[in-house]
This record gives sequence, C-alpha cells and structure tokens, in this order.
Amino acid sequence: MTINESQDEVIAEFDDFTDWMDKYQMLIDLGNDLEPLDARYKTEQNLIDGCQSRVWLQADYKDGHIYFSADSDALITKGIIALLISVLSGHTPKEIAGADLYFIDRIGLKEHLSPTRSNGLLSMVKQIRMYAIAFEAKEGGC
Repeated sequence: MTINESQDEVIAEFDDFTDWMDKYQMLIDLGNDLEPLDARYKTEQNLIDGCQSRVWLQADYKDGHIYFSADSDALITKGIIALLISVLSGHTPKEIAGADLYFIDRIGLKEHLSPTRSNGLLSMVKQIRMYAIAFEAKEGGC
C-alpha cells in the first residue's frame, strides 16, 4: 500500500465520525493498539524534541525500508504517533521524505489539537522526515 493509499484510508476512517470526541477516542484506541516499545529504545536519544509529553521514536532500516516503533506517556500523543507510523512505516526513505502528509489537514487533526499538541505533531513529523533523510543519505553513500 502506498503512503497516499494509507492516508486515504485514514481519512475514510475519520470521516466515519462527526463528533471530535469519537475521533479522540479513535486516536486513543490507536495508541492502545501500538506495540509496546522495547525498553532499550526509551532513551534520551530517541525522545522527540518539541513534544510536551514524552515521545520516543525508534527507526530501523531493513531492506531499503524504514520501520518505525514508538511510545508516549500520554494517550492522545501515543495515538498521534501511532497514526503517523501506520501511514509511513515500511516505506523507503525517499517516499517518506517526499510524502505530502495531506491527511493531517483533511481529518482536521491540527485544528482540533491544543497548540502544544499541534507543535508536538509537527515535531513528530519533522523527526520522521529527519530519519528518512539520514537513511536516504546513507543509502546514497553506499
């Protein structure tokens, strides 16, 4: 499944709900469904700067694709990172770095988050893109 197909699927899932309380619950459910992050990855190095809550992001590069795992100490935030991972994990660095993440605006996520959570979302996206750029540069240097 392409990144855009994943985004379209997320948009369709969120369109099923008209009430933002239901959408928040969906985010919480996504976070609860996220595989626990191995304790060895809960390090300062994996903490995302700019998030009010603690969010750890681990990126593993296998066979030309990046696989993300993450955790957070806040329910909504954990759901947000789970959502990003569901769309971006398993793709190539080039696909991730160049992705237009239109689903964030289309589902109304930014406008329904507090300013600090919205900044945290941007920080998560930035960190994911930084991993992609770093792995793409490494790939090009082989």
